[in-house]
Amino acid sequence: MIPPLIVQAALDHDINLIAITDHNASENAASVIQAAEGTGLKVLPGMELQTIEEVHNLCLFDTIDQLNKLQDLVDQHLPNIKNDIGLFGEQFIVDHTGEFLGRKKQLLITSTQLSFEQAFQAVNDLGGVFIPAHVNRQAFGLFNYLGFVPPDLEIDALEISCHLTPEEATKKFPQIKGYPLIQSGDVHHLDDYLGVNQFFIEKPTIQELKLAFHSQKGRHFSILSHS
Repeated sequence: MIPPLIVQAALDHDINLIAITDHNASENAASVIQAAEGTGLKVLPGMELQTIEEVHNLCLFDTIDQLNKLQDLVDQHLPNIKNDIGLFGEQFIVDHTGEFLGRKKQLLITSTQLSFEQAFQAVNDLGGVFIPAHVNRQAFGLFNYLGFVPPDLEIDALEISCHLTPEEATKKFPQIKGYPLIQSGDVHHLDDYLGVNQFFIEKPTIQELKLAFHSQKGRHFSILSHS
């Protein structure tokens, strides 16, 4: 997707906070942030990191510098396999207008060699927030691969897909109980925007999001109906 079109689609849906979380990649986050300057849309830099257990996790940060440090770690732990464009498609890097800058040569669709715990610790040490993604799904979901949320890790929130409510998810997966739940905003095409998570925070920062997840200091969040 092209950065200016991502920004405009969000604004058209009255969304004022998004995160860019490409799979094991981060090179396009800065371009979307730049495209959103002056628009009223806040863009958080992030990544959807796939661990060695084949679990997808949202890793969100305040700054590009934090994200770049995670990218360095991910690059070191990705298998040394070159992307085959004919089989897997392009891995473009673009500027804020959508102009071509280059290609990511290392294959991104594979798992990293980072364990779930190692990935959590790396994101936490960098000051980000680590959210296991679409935990209810068979493909790349936490419960299908690990079966539970590791109790010794302070996970701030879990993401569930848009196909079931938090109540349904908790009934089907009792291990969810007690964890704040956000709902899927997994946008692969411009018409996928849902905007289902509403945060009541003072400013769009990772610390404020964490306060909202735990209903602390007057911050909170809710999932909007999109049926």
